[in-house]
Amino acid sequence: MVKKFLFSVVFCSMTIFYSVGTSAQGFYAINTIQKIEIQFSQSNWDYILDTTKLGSDSYTMAKWVKINGVQFDSAGVKYKGNSSYNPHNVKNPLHIELDLFKSQNYQGYKDIKLSNGFKDPSFIREVLAYYILRNYMQASLSNYAQVYINNQYIGLYTNSEAVTKTFVDNYFFSNNNSFFFMDNFGGNLFYKGPDSTLYYMTYTMKSDYGWTDLVNLCNTLKNNISGIENVIDVDRTLWMLTFDNVLVNLDSYIGQPQHNYYIYEDHNGRFNPIIWDVNEAFGNFVNSGSGNLSISQEQTMSPTLHSNDQSWPLVKELLAVPMYKRMYIAHMRTIVSENFTNNSYYTAGQYLQGIVDTAVQSDPNKFYTYSQFISNLTTNVTSGPFTAPGITYLMNARTTYLNSTTEFQQVPPAISNIQPSDTFPPINSNIYITATVSNANSVFLGMRYSMMEKFTRIVMYDDGAHGDGASGDNTYGVLVPVTNSEIQYYIYAENNNAGIFSPQRAEHEYYTIHVTPDVAVNEFMASNQSSVLDPYDGKYHDWIELYNTTGNAVDLSGWYLSDNYNNPLKWQFPANTIISANDFLIIWADADTLQLLAGLHTNFKLSASGESVVLLNSAGALKNYVSYPQQYTDTSYGRYPNGTGNWCFMLHTYNNSNSSCISGINEYYADNSDIKIYPNPAGNKIFVEINNENPKYEITFTIYNSIGQIIYNQTMAHKKELIVDVSEFPEGIYIISVNNRANKKFIIAR
Repeated sequence: MVKKFLFSVVFCSMTIFYSVGTSAQGFYAINTIQKIEIQFSQSNWDYILDTTKLGSDSYTMAKWVKINGVQFDSAGVKYKGNSSYNPHNVKNPLHIELDLFKSQNYQGYKDIKLSNGFKDPSFIREVLAYYILRNYMQASLSNYAQVYINNQYIGLYTNSEAVTKTFVDNYFFSNNNSFFFMDNFGGNLFYKGPDSTLYYMTYTMKSDYGWTDLVNLCNTLKNNISGIENVIDVDRTLWMLTFDNVLVNLDSYIGQPQHNYYIYEDHNGRFNPIIWDVNEAFGNFVNSGSGNLSISQEQTMSPTLHSNDQSWPLVKELLAVPMYKRMYIAHMRTIVSENFTNNSYYTAGQYLQGIVDTAVQSDPNKFYTYSQFISNLTTNVTSGPFTAPGITYLMNARTTYLNSTTEFQQVPPAISNIQPSDTFPPINSNIYITATVSNANSVFLGMRYSMMEKFTRIVMYDDGAHGDGASGDNTYGVLVPVTNSEIQYYIYAENNNAGIFSPQRAEHEYYTIHVTPDVAVNEFMASNQSSVLDPYDGKYHDWIELYNTTGNAVDLSGWYLSDNYNNPLKWQFPANTIISANDFLIIWADADTLQLLAGLHTNFKLSASGESVVLLNSAGALKNYVSYPQQYTDTSYGRYPNGTGNWCFMLHTYNNSNSSCISGINEYYADNSDIKIYPNPAGNKIFVEINNENPKYEITFTIYNSIGQIIYNQTMAHKKELIVDVSEFPEGIYIISVNNRANKKFIIAR
């Protein structure tokens, strides 16, 4: 099962959160090269794959597929790709379906998609582009794999996470809603009329239904732009469009094919764009829809390409809204400044080439020479009629051009001193969120109460009546009701010419305020084999403990409890269920709805392999939500301290105050040899890796300066890789600590 977690980066009193999927990222760890072996029973396997590719495009059953030594019998394999496929090539792109003939997966992944690098001498375009993109929107993980077929080494491939129902369930918390792939020419969301059959040839539906939803999106885009935020995630769409434009990724929505992206409708009824197939980013695909571009034209491609072209309605209609255009340019500034103005993309590119250097040299079927591989990071490489732009040759000039444009020259507002009036407010209270903003006409708070909800923009005021101090003092404020277990928010400010977000990667990143709940999920046991007997039937069942943090009794009548966020109303508390002041309440998760004896018994059990516990009030508002990892037998998972603390494994305190965590289970202890930092000395970014095969549940990274002050702290779940922007850190010597046990020195020198 794919689990969802949050990890955070703490800056002063604010916490920036990212939503991530944490399904065993080892298979896509960016610093690794996977080994994939395929064995066919047929010796003429290449002929068979060519024949099926050119005919039925069906899969051929492999006798087995091995991934890093783990064998899977009877997997489906086929060649994939359009221009990247050629029957005369030994090394063609591959699509492996591990579960086509039997239920099986590798680290939760069933679909494996491998690209052959046919137009990329540098061999880093796809991995580098996805690496940049994941900072701003949900996108595929990507790294490298060496592929062997029938004991023959075929070569080095890029290995990118497929966009499947597993992917959308991981990132959008459902997988059965409307889902489309724009893989044909003309997937531009142009409204053709209400007849859904007009859309069949252009869009590939990946769900069981959805044509009505797609037509509604196209119609809204053309005829009701004021309602567009109800049918598509506009912010994520703006990130997609700016990414494609900045990186000259024209084999995409903004190029002539108008393809290579998915849209998935989340449970809020909004489609979410997902970029796919970025192997021709950094100028390798030249058709902009206005003709083929030369490299110099790519370097100076307009930041608002297609803003007046009705054939690209996502660009034209969105950028016709002044606020959306200012947001678009704000996102574009962020991508440029964080990756290109500071040259960090070049450092990342060097690192990626270092990972695959030996593998490229040994690849017997590579499409370019080793010297072309080395040079293409910086220098144009020509092969026949095709020229692959040097990545820095293209992007350094493009960065200079974008920074010189009228759009980039406009001065946005400045946002600072963001403060909630209470950093840990009680539930059912009100707080003010304030910020100092200069050079602004309008300031908004984007907020939501859960990562499953959509953000809502609320006007902030500088009128002296919203917790903002004196009127006209450039401090803006807004009243926020505290109705849930947390508040997630960002600030957006604009003037007539430009806008700015804080944090600048919003809405993908956001600030979070944790709320003191009235009733909290406090502790549970999902594998109770011999610890606590259900007193009503004398058996060992899963159990969930709630805790009332207040000094008043709370009536839980009509509240809901579930083990699935997408089905949160699974079980309803019966009438007259009361939890006393500062007291505990036990619910038996035994799926025993016929239990006629005393006690509370749900219609579900908890999964010991990991899932969720969800608590809602009678109005259906989320009160508490925890996504938990695999559990240990007869060990509970709870908060310490009660109701408000972090989750950890503990010796159970059934129906009583929680004790301290079991450190041996909850903490991952590295030694110095487990930590790798690069580059060292560093410039503007450092990459940190934990080289240990068995991390536990949370890893805390802390950076200290030379006098022992903590200047950076981050706790992550199930993640062994970290990228830190150190561009604001002074030059000098620093120490990074892992869980306060292992330390490593690094130097910043520019």
